[in-house]
Amino acid sequence: MGIDEEGTLADLKGHLRAVVNPKITEHRGRIVKTTGDGMLVEFASIVDAVRCAVDIQRQMAERNIAIPAERRIEFRVGLNVGDIIIDDKDIYGDGVNIAARLENLAAPGGICVSRVVRDQVRDKLDFSFEDMGEQQVKNIARPVRTHRILLNSAAAELGIADAAVSPSTRAVPQKPSIAVLPFANMSGDAEQEYFSEGIAEDIITNLSRNHAFFVISRSTSFTYKGPAVDVGKVARELGVRYVLEGSVRRAGNRVRITAQLIDGASGHHLWADRYDRDLADVFAVQDEIATNIIGAIAPGIISAEIQHAQRKDPGQLDAWDRIMRAHWHLRRFTEADLAEARRLLGDAVALDPANAMALSDLALANHFEAVFGWGDGTVAESRARFGDAARKAVAADDSDAAALAIYELFSGRHEEARRRLRRALDLDPNSVSAHGYLGTTEAFGGDYDAALLHLDEAIRLSPRDPLLIIWHLCKGWAALSAERYEETIEFTTQAAEANPEFPDVYAVLAAANGQLGSAAAARTALDELLRRMPGLTASDDRLSRPFAREVDRERFLEGLRKAGMPA
Repeated sequence: MGIDEEGTLADLKGHLRAVVNPKITEHRGRIVKTTGDGMLVEFASIVDAVRCAVDIQRQMAERNIAIPAERRIEFRVGLNVGDIIIDDKDIYGDGVNIAARLENLAAPGGICVSRVVRDQVRDKLDFSFEDMGEQQVKNIARPVRTHRILLNSAAAELGIADAAVSPSTRAVPQKPSIAVLPFANMSGDAEQEYFSEGIAEDIITNLSRNHAFFVISRSTSFTYKGPAVDVGKVARELGVRYVLEGSVRRAGNRVRITAQLIDGASGHHLWADRYDRDLADVFAVQDEIATNIIGAIAPGIISAEIQHAQRKDPGQLDAWDRIMRAHWHLRRFTEADLAEARRLLGDAVALDPANAMALSDLALANHFEAVFGWGDGTVAESRARFGDAARKAVAADDSDAAALAIYELFSGRHEEARRRLRRALDLDPNSVSAHGYLGTTEAFGGDYDAALLHLDEAIRLSPRDPLLIIWHLCKGWAALSAERYEETIEFTTQAAEANPEFPDVYAVLAAANGQLGSAAAARTALDELLRRMPGLTASDDRLSRPFAREVDRERFLEGLRKAGMPA
């Protein structure tokens, strides 16, 4: 402030707008009040509060990399859990006072927490803590046991390159990391800069919602703006595995956007596409293109990660590698592959007990084994394992709603599943899994139109997604319940094209053809089903599907009996 009051104030407001306020919103915090250059924020979840604090400090470290030390703005954060008194719009009490004192104890750019915070999150988040001992703080009678979050360790566990490390020496994090460069404006019109930058900003924002990826912040990746960017150099300096670059060329009321995803180490193009659009509504086009690009590159990154993991020696696999290998097996939907996926995911959870992705995938592996009767032990035991892993996934990351919603659906709690998935969509309107599984609940609930609305949106958002088989199949389930048998066959045939191994494809095809009286086609589909699920009868528990209406269940079983399935 002594050097430049106006500039410092402008910088502070810029940090609040770009980092602090969006992160508080993302992690469901509530700003109670601002106090000069500070603020008081309340969270319903201490896990959200810690994640928010780490995210803010991580992004601030990135923003400060290129700023001289004397010009940097650095925040301190104090976190506490405790009772509060609510008075009008403010909150009071020792719980608040201790948080304020902890903030004073934090180093610039650091986070101090009370012991109760450390105790509540250490089994849910893998951040490391340093015990600072008992601290006597102002206006608090008893000493406060204080811990410091080791941000360099937290950064490593989040897959973040340490901001204090020289750019030329940054290590590539374990989980997929990506830098989105500003799209080059090829129009020769400076006024179009906002459009080309806006697309990249939207991609960064939406990719950041996916906890499977670490995304370099805009303030850092946009420092590489300019012609002839060396992608390999960007990847090395930022410590990222993937780089997305693109260009925008406008002519009249038409715009052409190109984008390409590049492996930073090899320089190989993993994906590229071109989009030509009319610019009737600039923001609508910007949003559409950003959504389309994310839907294309997210599965592409996961596929590349699977290939990286497959090439590793089995003795060198970490938790992330095991998850990626399990992804490959999980999407094949065979008995042997699901068993191997479950083994790999069990090992991943043993290495990283709070890994929400591993737990969610483990839940789904157990789910499919229970549905098809393939798991170790009884179907009931597989379902119990499914529910246990799904609950742990939500405890580790309450935005990961898919597995628990499916467990609720198959437990007959349709409305609870819908509520959970709608909340997920409130947090991320472009969540593919939330749209897809919400469509699944509507399909089994008998609402054809609502089911197709969400299932088609999931397909539109991610046309290369490995779960495409599920979305097409559930359109078939919806059509079967609506007695639209020709559409059932059309949708289910598309599902078979996405993955021909999934047993329910043939159950739905057999039932629809049976209802239509197409004996030969019904028998062919039934034979494929029985090959995957031998000894199946119409009264078998393995055909239990979560229909909300008994008439839909009976229609399905009647179609199978007409196809020739024994009663």
